[in-house]
Amino acid sequence: MIDVPHRLSVRVYFEDTDAGGVVYHASYFRFAERARTEFLRSLGYDHRTLLENHDGHVLVRRATADFLAPARLDDLLEVQTEIRALGAATAVFHQTVRRGELLVAIVETRVAFVDRSGRPRRWPAALRARLVGTLSADDGCA
Repeated sequence: MIDVPHRLSVRVYFEDTDAGGVVYHASYFRFAERARTEFLRSLGYDHRTLLENHDGHVLVRRATADFLAPARLDDLLEVQTEIRALGAATAVFHQTVRRGELLVAIVETRVAFVDRSGRPRRWPAALRARLVGTLSADDGCA
């Protein structure tokens, strides 16, 4: 079992910022992607394993973000990841980005597990069981 929410530290580099040194909005989606990837890796399922052993991969269907405070060059951020809903082939990831105690952004992403042609397929049973184990009492299956 992993700690939930999963936590990933991310340093803000020059490439993540706009001309004013503030984190560019699209960078938050990259931070969230890294954190989701590491969340799955912590469960024993990296992208290569999913492709090679389960003939599928995770595809983003929808992503939204609320930007609440600016993050800047060289800030150390923490991305917290948890699953809010889990379906047969889908999951909703809720992610918060913080600088210390300050909530900087909220990213919510609906993903689907798909085969190589992009058609939805059920999560591999062992991975789904691990994902269910990360749901809190307030979360559910969808």
